[in-house]
Amino acid sequence: MDITNVEFMLLQIICERKEASGYEINQLIKERGYREWVDMGTTSIYVGLKKLSNKQLVNSYLDTTKQGKGPMPKKFEVTNHGVALLKQITLEYLSTSRERDNKFDLALAAIPFLTTNEVVTALQKRNDFLTHVASNINEKFESQGGLRLPLHVQALFRHPLLLIKHEIEFMEILIKDLLEINDDRRMDE
Repeated sequence: MDITNVEFMLLQIICERKEASGYEINQLIKERGYREWVDMGTTSIYVGLKKLSNKQLVNSYLDTTKQGKGPMPKKFEVTNHGVALLKQITLEYLSTSRERDNKFDLALAAIPFLTTNEVVTALQKRNDFLTHVASNINEKFESQGGLRLPLHVQALFRHPLLLIKHEIEFMEILIKDLLEINDDRRMDE
């Protein structure tokens, strides 16, 4: 099942909170600066929630505990199918997204829903994937003339290669940090 970046982020937030209203989700999006990674207005939140509900990834109910004026808010909670899809998509985005892909950034926010081993394995797959992509770009660069190409054409090849290099460095640091945190938890047990 395919979901949009907005739907992916909404699933994460609801899963993290166990339940949330559209208003609470909007507040959390503002607090965390998620609009940096996903173009999302308030209307997009409610449209996304409706789509998630139609796909049976979330359930909703009226929160009858509300006090004060105004309508009773609708609360959303993630279904078992929604949790499974969230984990599946997080693993997919962590392991196969290209350099500077918002899906990867969003998947980083969903790491708490996976085990350390799942995250490390996905990041290692992405490392292999990006290494392969870089190799293909280098081959194309060389086959088209390499350093004999005009500077602006060389730049088209160098830019993604530099981004990939830094993505790989970032993932190596993240894997190291995840493993250290995991080791610290084992020592505390």
